[in-house]
Amino acid sequence: MRTLKKISVTTCVLGLLITTLTGCGGGAAETSKETQVAKGQEGKPKVAVVLKTVSSQYWKFVEAGAKKAFQDLGVEGTVVGPASESQIMEQVNMMEDVLNQKPDALVVAPTQPATAIPVFDRYKQAGIPVLLVDSDANWTDKTAFIGTDNTTAGKTGGEALAKMLKKGDKVALIAGALGNPATDERIKGAKEALTSAGMVIAAEQPADSDKDKAMSVMENMLQTNPDIKGVFSANDDMAIGALRAVTAKGLDIKVIGTDGTIEAVESILSGKLAGSVAQSPYNMGYKGVENAVKAIKGEAVEKRIDSGVEMITKENAQKKLEFLKSISK
Repeated sequence: MRTLKKISVTTCVLGLLITTLTGCGGGAAETSKETQVAKGQEGKPKVAVVLKTVSSQYWKFVEAGAKKAFQDLGVEGTVVGPASESQIMEQVNMMEDVLNQKPDALVVAPTQPATAIPVFDRYKQAGIPVLLVDSDANWTDKTAFIGTDNTTAGKTGGEALAKMLKKGDKVALIAGALGNPATDERIKGAKEALTSAGMVIAAEQPADSDKDKAMSVMENMLQTNPDIKGVFSANDDMAIGALRAVTAKGLDIKVIGTDGTIEAVESILSGKLAGSVAQSPYNMGYKGVENAVKAIKGEAVEKRIDSGVEMITKENAQKKLEFLKSISK
């Protein structure tokens, strides 16, 4: 009898155990699958990308490259940025918020690097690698810088503009937000090239990488110097804004921008903008994430990765436009 009771109790216990595990419709298999998915998500490297802004076309190309890298490399990633490049402290606050989320790596395009360095130091203390894209910083603990040599970009644009003018012509320079090293270096390079070619720098003002501000700045420049013959702008949005002011006055002034955005390339094709120094923002975003993953894995990462520049004029604008539209889909 005791043996039968033992068998009966054991059978009941086994039955309850099987019922608990299987549930309705094979719950045990589903629970196991859910656990595997959760583990897979936890196992993904977490990379945060903080841009100067997410509202301009140039930065949307950087974002597109980063997101493609997230997809290709199995990364749990986020991309954030303030509404405009002038919101320096907003970007710093975003980096602090991201730090609290404990990412495995930070990819950032600092608008004002000197202001961001204290936050970078906090990332270092937390053991989180920091990779800079587009704009470098005088911070020795960065894992890498991926971007354009901005002085070279400025020189390339300045040389192209000088070839469209004659010695002694007056030119204007439109800079980005004060303290933005990328746009500052472009202006420096353009100034060197234009001065060397015999051009006269008649005016230089910042427009915070904003179209409307650039239009207003250009209008003011023309009031003081109505005989300006050429303009170099540190980005394409400002170049488009300056062009609007020039067009409104019916003047023939050569305007060259920087970045190679779709809007700029279309303007070049239509004979309005004289040219643009194209960077590789898509590659910056992709390589930023790609090298962040290498750093997370403990692999060697080059300290400086030059993404290069290309001068876009009417001759090669169509080919560039087709490429840009292909990565915008």
